[in-house]
Amino acid sequence: MARSFLIVLLVLLMFGSCPTLASATGNGRKTLKIVYVDWDCAIASSNLAKAVLEDKLGYRVELVPVNHPTLWNRIAGGEADAMVTAWLPDTHADMYAKVKNQVEILGKLVGGARLGLAVPDYVPIRSIDELDVNADKFAGRIVGIDRDAGLMRLTTKALKKYEISHLQLAAGSSASMTSSLAEAIRKQEWIVVTAWSPHWMFSRWPMHYLDDPLGSLGNEESIFKVGRIGLKKDYPDAWAFLSNFHYDDASQLQRLMDWNQQRGTDPVQNARRFMRENPQLVDSWLKK
Repeated sequence: MARSFLIVLLVLLMFGSCPTLASATGNGRKTLKIVYVDWDCAIASSNLAKAVLEDKLGYRVELVPVNHPTLWNRIAGGEADAMVTAWLPDTHADMYAKVKNQVEILGKLVGGARLGLAVPDYVPIRSIDELDVNADKFAGRIVGIDRDAGLMRLTTKALKKYEISHLQLAAGSSASMTSSLAEAIRKQEWIVVTAWSPHWMFSRWPMHYLDDPLGSLGNEESIFKVGRIGLKKDYPDAWAFLSNFHYDDASQLQRLMDWNQQRGTDPVQNARRFMRENPQLVDSWLKK
């Protein structure tokens, strides 16, 4: 009896120590964890990756929402397998520098990304250096997103560079920022927001970025996928897909984001709609 118990215990320890087997569900499906910050672009792309991995490769994918500082650390520490919305070279530069030897860049998701301060087109100013003299019209604030976001860090630096002292950067979330923007546009009020492209707000409303003559908010960026060290060895088919996963251009991501804003829709179902409407693109992701 004691010998049988010892054998069972040893088998359990062996299975528990194997990362691949430990990540298998009871029905034999392998599980992947994808981390994301609650931004519209990250929600869209993460759910699209989930749909492909589950429908085409038989995985179970757990999407794990995290705050911005945790995003890179979860992957570097092996607590998550991947993310698909890393903005480089500027937005996530500080956090990537801290863990660059502990993660693997899996290639570009899409180019043509940018950050900036944006206003509705009915607001007649064209440059960041016009903000301070018009602070009263903006109710003394710039409407921001979550406090730890790279965009907020860069905006704080921009306010110092442009010596803007009559506007405060108000932290919130992606959802609260777009809600404030929608309300201001409905009332035709002046508003300036921390913005990024691709984003559905530019499809929904006539808006423009403010010129940034000092280059304080960076230049054009790209969005990358990032995996944990060892992902290729543990799950080579998932690694191959994530390495191939990309959009032909930023407008495809922006369209998917816009679908997610429609009342009563579900990001996974919209991802599957995207797959149905872009079969050749999906096939290119699955080539090994």
